[in-house]
Amino acid sequence: MVEDDRSMLSANALEALRARYLRRAPDGEIDETPDELFARVARAVAEAERRFGAPPPQAAEWEERFRGAMTRLEFLPNSPTIMNAGTGVGQLSACFVLPIEDSIDGIFTTLRLAALVHQTGGGTGFNFSALRPAGDQVSGTMGVASGVLSFMRIFNAATEEMRQGGKRRGANMGILNADHPEIADFIEVKREPGAMRNFNLSVGAHDAFMAAVNTGQRWELKNPRTGRVTAAVDAAALFRRIAEAAWATGDPGLVFLDAIERANPTPSLGTIQTTNPCGEVPLLPYESCNLGSINLAACLRRQGAQRVFDWEKFRDSVRLGVRFLDDVVEVNRYPAPALEAMARGNRKIGLGVMGLAETLIRLGLAYDSPEAGRTASDIARVLRETADAASAELAAERGVFPNWAESTFGRAQQPRRNATVLSIAPTGTISLIAGTTSGIEPLFGIAYTRSHVLGERALPEISPLFAEQMKARGLDWRPLIPIILRTGSVQGVAGVPEDLKRVFRCALDIEPMGHLRMQAAFQAHVDNAVSKTVNLPFTAGVDRVEQVYRAAHRMGLKGITVFRYGSRSEQVLSLGAKPHDERFDLAHLTSCDPGACRV
Repeated sequence: MVEDDRSMLSANALEALRARYLRRAPDGEIDETPDELFARVARAVAEAERRFGAPPPQAAEWEERFRGAMTRLEFLPNSPTIMNAGTGVGQLSACFVLPIEDSIDGIFTTLRLAALVHQTGGGTGFNFSALRPAGDQVSGTMGVASGVLSFMRIFNAATEEMRQGGKRRGANMGILNADHPEIADFIEVKREPGAMRNFNLSVGAHDAFMAAVNTGQRWELKNPRTGRVTAAVDAAALFRRIAEAAWATGDPGLVFLDAIERANPTPSLGTIQTTNPCGEVPLLPYESCNLGSINLAACLRRQGAQRVFDWEKFRDSVRLGVRFLDDVVEVNRYPAPALEAMARGNRKIGLGVMGLAETLIRLGLAYDSPEAGRTASDIARVLRETADAASAELAAERGVFPNWAESTFGRAQQPRRNATVLSIAPTGTISLIAGTTSGIEPLFGIAYTRSHVLGERALPEISPLFAEQMKARGLDWRPLIPIILRTGSVQGVAGVPEDLKRVFRCALDIEPMGHLRMQAAFQAHVDNAVSKTVNLPFTAGVDRVEQVYRAAHRMGLKGITVFRYGSRSEQVLSLGAKPHDERFDLAHLTSCDPGACRV
């Protein structure tokens, strides 16, 4: 049934839809086409229009607009919305942040709620800093505490047993603040093979910690139960251990808690201590992230022989995305009343973008060039201005979010429907469906393998952009693929024109500051946060990791992740496939028309 929709969808997109998203009959057979999937999602989300009192023709118009935007791959919501809208599950949020209290009852109540979230397709974020350290007193039992890592291992094991919605394994963010007595053990935990495989880990770093690092001061570790200092360590040495662990394993990243808190729109409701698993949405306990992304490449239009960015189409997509996501908050079925209360109270949404790298390439701009930086900054600025205006318009139509009066917007008398509106997500699978590049990342490679998207299956990817651009110049790209497969890059490959080498710069071709500047260009306008990885070559040293972390804090980013290629035995995207690798059917990949061969 899926084959009917091949005109818009790549082979890998169809594989992803079959494996994860298309509805199945009781016998397990797929009984839905992609067009029917998008119609199902649009119909379910547009039910909010009816709840808000829209006349039937107006509600039907919004349903059709939602369906059309998804079918044309101009906008896609996060995976749980695509999977669950219009089904018996009905849980549409990407992730939830859950509190970790320093009691057995609190810990296991949260564990139960996390299991419910994972069962319905969501991820979870936690800050474990409230837990007393190992060996500390446990009142009432005369025993001693087992410590943070023991409980994290329980959460990790529970996640291992839960498959999200029966379709994907759960994901967690685990944060421990830099002043916790067990911070050294936390930093090192992923050096053990297979440990915490269901967690992304980050150190919660306040400005005071970074100042101590930069000035060589001692740094106090404090028992969270008593507030007493348990040790004073060399801040720079602790920071070095963070960098060494990240160099070796990819974890931990850093989350800059003061930068996050300065942007907290509802400080009277609490302090933000953690984020969703990929770090792009800082949230209070029980809040959720409701995400969707605009395909920037779909906002390009031809002007003569050139492509230009269609700003009005982009603004229309932003307005539609804000309305769609506010509707998601309304029709969502939440796993627990506390989650529903916070979602409806603040109505946070996170509209973002995907396809930035494709857009820049089609505009003839190198990802790390000043011109690309200015274009990205313009996109982010218009995104923010239009989303803010759309939220204000929804407030006039539907009312402000319930906690508005006690928010920073209420104090400033700025009517808003949503406490936050923007977030730049990684868009791993939805960008695969849309046939574009992920989030604001550069091309990972011209040819590579994508693993763990469909369980144990690995998907080969060859950039259709590269094939298209070579063909447009009358050049045969196919004989070059075995050479490109060795590194994934076209730099230094004979037969590729210099102007194409300039724009087809991949993740490992770009210096770390090029990655950071792009993240900063968006963070300057995004009220939530930005998911972005700084890719480092295998040969990069620990000093380079330290430099990236320091620069990220200095630039005002809310968090930072580095990944040194090859530092993990398993990774989602892999280079260096050999021409005879069974994962690559070179006869197929090099025989199809680049306009149709979307792998």
